Amino acid sequence: MKLIFVALTALFAQAQPAAPIPSYKQLKFPPLKQVQVPEPVTFTLPNGMKVFLLENHELPLVSGSALVRTGNLFDPNDKRGLADFTGRIMRSGGTAKKTGDEIDTELENMAASVESQIGESSGGVSFSCLKENSGKVLAIFKDVLTSPEFRQDKLDFAVQQQRSNISRRNDDPGGIAQREFANTVFGKDTPYGWSIEYEHIDRVTRADLQAFYNRYFFPANIKLSVYGDFNAAEMRTQLEQLFADWTVKQPPVPAFPAYKKQTPKGVFFAERDDVTQTFFEIGHIGGLLKDNDYAALQVAGTILGSGFSSRLMTTVRTKLGYAYSIGGGWGAGFDSPGVFQISGSTKSSTTVDTIRVVREEVEKLRSQPVTDEELQTAKESTRNSFVFNFDRPSKTLSRLVTYEYFGYPKDFMFQYQQAVAKVTKADVLRVSKTHFQPENFTIVAVGNPKEFGKPLEDLKLPVQKIDLTIPEPAKKAAAATAASGESLAKGKELVDKAIQAMGGTAVANVKSYDVDRDMELQNGAAVMKVAQTMRMVYPNHLRQDQKLPFGKIVVYSDTKTGWMIGPQGPMPMQAAVIEQVKGELFRSPFLLLTPLPGKKFNAVSADTVEIADSAGNTAKLTLSAEGLPQKLTYMTTAITGGASEVTEIYSDWREVSGIRLPFKVLIEQGGKKYAEAKVGAYRLNTGASPEDLSKKPQ
Repeated sequence: MKLIFVALTALFAQAQPAAPIPSYKQLKFPPLKQVQVPEPVTFTLPNGMKVFLLENHELPLVSGSALVRTGNLFDPNDKRGLADFTGRIMRSGGTAKKTGDEIDTELENMAASVESQIGESSGGVSFSCLKENSGKVLAIFKDVLTSPEFRQDKLDFAVQQQRSNISRRNDDPGGIAQREFANTVFGKDTPYGWSIEYEHIDRVTRADLQAFYNRYFFPANIKLSVYGDFNAAEMRTQLEQLFADWTVKQPPVPAFPAYKKQTPKGVFFAERDDVTQTFFEIGHIGGLLKDNDYAALQVAGTILGSGFSSRLMTTVRTKLGYAYSIGGGWGAGFDSPGVFQISGSTKSSTTVDTIRVVREEVEKLRSQPVTDEELQTAKESTRNSFVFNFDRPSKTLSRLVTYEYFGYPKDFMFQYQQAVAKVTKADVLRVSKTHFQPENFTIVAVGNPKEFGKPLEDLKLPVQKIDLTIPEPAKKAAAATAASGESLAKGKELVDKAIQAMGGTAVANVKSYDVDRDMELQNGAAVMKVAQTMRMVYPNHLRQDQKLPFGKIVVYSDTKTGWMIGPQGPMPMQAAVIEQVKGELFRSPFLLLTPLPGKKFNAVSADTVEIADSAGNTAKLTLSAEGLPQKLTYMTTAITGGASEVTEIYSDWREVSGIRLPFKVLIEQGGKKYAEAKVGAYRLNTGASPEDLSKKPQ
């Protein structure tokens, strides 16, 4: 070891000192290339759809997008979320020819995608694929665009996801500040600023989705762009043939609702006693991209709050050390105003001081000319960042179509660049004085007032508390599908059929059972093997003993309390896990079919019954021709939040103590394989007591 040390010392002694690292100010970069605007082939199909084709043979890829004049600004007040659901379920709900899951499989096998969505003021369907598969993918794209089926189970799934989002919307304090700022500035009684609550999404029906789609998705209301490795003449012929049978007509779509200008001045405060910093949003309504002062406002906003050299960053964070993060700028929209917004987070103790300094920095920009260096840096930054919207021909094509969609000139990008180049210090001072209005600031803060160094009232502004309460959903029937006397009677017949197929009265006589099974859980390409013994004592006791690669986990609950013991020791059961236990018991093969007070069996098709209890648990059971349970579908919510649809598919039926039970279960989650279980043994009416299940392992 000593010899090695001596040798290394000698080598270091002989080494030459490294050359000094140059300053970043010495770095030289070539000027950015001038934006090249492509010339797409444009034409209108006989059905009224306008088409933009742009060839690019660099890669064997083809992509496209149908831009539709629609948006959630058209949502009815009592059914907020309708446009979003329509956009999502156009794709996930499949078409008249194929389910969404079947489309998933077909596209995955081709490494292709077809997606749909609806935003605030536009919607559409897009696709991407390899050149060799473009014909097949275009056919799927056309079916999704022209004949979506909006299947009920996918609407149920989307509603459940949105309900989960609503329930968790106050988890992130920074997200609260952003949401409440937008809602307050635009007005909570307008589609630009309202919140979606349980009551709104619970009113949305499949018929609503179909009606919304029919109103806005018609050829003359669509601009179709296709980009990639194809011959434009051949693609035109292909599209003409593909859409020849889609001749739907509707009256022209009306203008979007007008924005109602308002000035909600003051401080709007949301109290959170579980945070150690304050999240804030400060500003007011911005403007439009086509405003004459837009270029100068962008430069002014960059000087104020964009990047590490901005005034807000230099003063509030670097010099004073108040803020953990801060930034801002002037926002503009195509046909509705953006926002002038300053965002950040600060130490709780410096909340009032930070807000005061932000306002002071805005006032300085309104009262004193900026420096030559600030102006030059901001102009270069603004122009250079704009270029990256057009660094690929496909992005430029998309921007051209968007300009036409919103009625902007084709050369708007060049007009903007030229306007930025002409901005002077006098322009920055003028637009700051005219458009930045600190006296009209809406200030939203989320934090712990007990930790504030000074009260918010020291800002000499009115302070209004924000109510973060999430309105409870309206009471409704447990079943997700409307039930009639006839469907309930038919549902009871289906359940009786299943009971008879499984073993008759013996099914109702099962009071406890154990099942041993080996499971393979799918996690992407990886597979995890689990050995599991599940024990139940009806009606409300469940225990799972599981052997996993990293150790053993034992879980027990009586649906009120419970515990878990794993490699890291025992712990009380979380409320979310207890809810999962309740679902497991509800769906167990014997309890599911047992008539109990408050339980309803509602036939939703000739072979499917929806089963619901008074606690709100629901599941859809599909029977085989002989009456055996074939498939069970239900919604589940993960411990970390988020809902997904689970389907259990049963096979390999064998008789156990006079009852037929499945020895193989395939489990799908979100339409993809999640697990496969093979049963080793069932033990019925074991005589186990709740005390037996609750004993902790030694």
